[in-house]
Amino acid sequence: MTPAERNRRIKAHAHGLGFEAAGIATLEPTPHGAALRRWLDAGHAGTMTYMHRQAARRSYPAAIVPGATRAVMVSRSYMVADTPGPGGRGHVAKYARGADYHDTLRAPLQALADYVRSLGGTETIARPYVDAGPVPERELAQRAGLGWIGKNTMLISPRYGSYCFLASVLTDLDVAPDAPFEADRCGRCRRCLDACPTQAFPEPRVLDSRRCISYLTIEHRAPIASELAVLMGDWVFGCDVCQAVCPWNLRFAHPREDPRLERQLELEWLDLTALAGMGDSEFARRFGHTPLRRPGAAVMRRNAAIASANAAADAGE
Repeated sequence: MTPAERNRRIKAHAHGLGFEAAGIATLEPTPHGAALRRWLDAGHAGTMTYMHRQAARRSYPAAIVPGATRAVMVSRSYMVADTPGPGGRGHVAKYARGADYHDTLRAPLQALADYVRSLGGTETIARPYVDAGPVPERELAQRAGLGWIGKNTMLISPRYGSYCFLASVLTDLDVAPDAPFEADRCGRCRRCLDACPTQAFPEPRVLDSRRCISYLTIEHRAPIASELAVLMGDWVFGCDVCQAVCPWNLRFAHPREDPRLERQLELEWLDLTALAGMGDSEFARRFGHTPLRRPGAAVMRRNAAIASANAAADAGE
């Protein structure tokens, strides 16, 4: 079997497993290593100290799995329609309105890894990663031809927009790589930059996590500065603003019904009063299977209190 035939078969198998897009990337050093170092030195990672520990391997992805030479990059859309927010509710980002994607993507990605291994032999490396470890998913996805990195730092597919989960299988199988996506189709558009409520983009394709609502509601565990809290609106987990205004999402990101993601309508808007008073055990029972488990009950109570205060201020109370 030729490397080109392996490429074709792997991508066909990925599509059969439910991934909308698939491509093969090489693992030479990424061109963004210097930019990553500058980003870290500027403090833009905030309290995400793991980014410092992972920096070398993110810049040199061949070091992630010794012996690996290719990354099979796949994506699955999580686009879901929004509904109007009722009063007294906190908003949850689209990707978190269901079972944790780390769990739901694990089985199909492992099946893809098993298939990759079957094309080589028992000693073939085929290591799956679902948004874990030091894999630079966006850079490798661009190299695999899946899309380009937009001004809001998200990977944008010309067919599906940016509401997509990315995952990878690192392998040493001899597979023909795909051509990288070279075009920058953002052009002069800056809607995502201008729409950010907290102005978290000091320049295009540079995100200051310390001002990002997603970071503040999920990764940041300490009290949130008042000047940022008042800008967070009703978001209690994540934020979709920079994606919601993107023309590529407005034109091409259509809701996709995927029962494997186990979406739950009640997760779009959370009752702020109930969330603010929810105990740890009740929180674990209700949200332990969702991405909301990452910040935990205490942080989500803090977020609910901020959203309640913002709602009261907007109502003139």
